[in-house]
Parts: sequence; structure tokens; C-alpha cells
Amino acid sequence: MLVLKIFHLIVSLGVIVGFLLQSGKSAGLSGAIDGGASQFFGKQKGLDEKLSKITTVLAIIFMITSMILAVI
Repeated sequence: MLVLKIFHLIVSLGVIVGFLLQSGKSAGLSGAIDGGASQFFGKQKGLDEKLSKITTVLAIIFMITSMILAVI
């Protein structure tokens, strides 16, 4: 049970970090300042997509471990 709690803690930190590293839809103030320059030079969307998928998987694992810990 201690191992599951430690795993749950690590997964929860991973979800938090993954969520904070993702760029927003509007890109906040940085999107307003650089204007179309990021479109001209090409923004790397591959990293955002991979980070989104990793965060989704970690969130699913977090939910499963939360349910298991609630039952135990």
C-alpha cells in the first residue's frame, strides 16, 4: 500500500508538471507580442501534442490509482 501511495504521488506530480508545461490556446501575452512571427518561423506543434498525450495518460493513471486507494 505504501508503494501505491508513492506511485500515486509521483503520478500526481507528473500530471501537474505536464499541465503547467502545456501552452495555452491563446498563448497569453507572448502570443500577442510576437504576432505572426511564430507562424512565419513555424511553431513546433509536435512537442505540444506529445505533452498533451502524456498528460492525458498520467491523468487516467491518477484516476485509477485514486479509486484503488479509496477502496483500500
